[in-house]
Amino acid sequence: MSAPVNMDIDVAENQIVYTRVFAAPRDLVFEAWTRPEHVRWWWGPRGFTVTVCEIDLRPGGAYRFVHRGPDGNDYPFKGVYRGIVPPERLVYTQIFDVPGLSVRELLVSVTFNEREGQTLLTGWLLLESVEARVAAMETGMAQGMAETLDRLEEHLAGLGNG
Repeated sequence: MSAPVNMDIDVAENQIVYTRVFAAPRDLVFEAWTRPEHVRWWWGPRGFTVTVCEIDLRPGGAYRFVHRGPDGNDYPFKGVYRGIVPPERLVYTQIFDVPGLSVRELLVSVTFNEREGQTLLTGWLLLESVEARVAAMETGMAQGMAETLDRLEEHLAGLGNG
């Protein structure tokens, strides 16, 4: 499997792990990952716009993002925060919330590690089975994740950090 150049991705069993280095301090990367005024500018692949961005950042709090694709269709995602250690770690659930197409809930864990002013972001996606992981990867998930992280990097650079 080939990974996008700007992101390392690894798969094993029912997990997908991705990493990316950002030229910004982790406080800022964590803020950009968790605050609606930032997320709405970078979340989703190129050509997508965020039409709904709701975040209740607390354990047990929910989030809901809807992005609109170039095809005009809306793609909603939602989940619940299970663990938050600012600016180090987030743990939350995620579900693609389309009736008839919904993928079962997956567990996401994201860490933010800073070294010399740069942040290594590592995300773990835990799916219910190997088959679910294979199906997720067949949707083009890796390319979408890479484009999303490219957009985050561009957003951070626009803030003067990158």
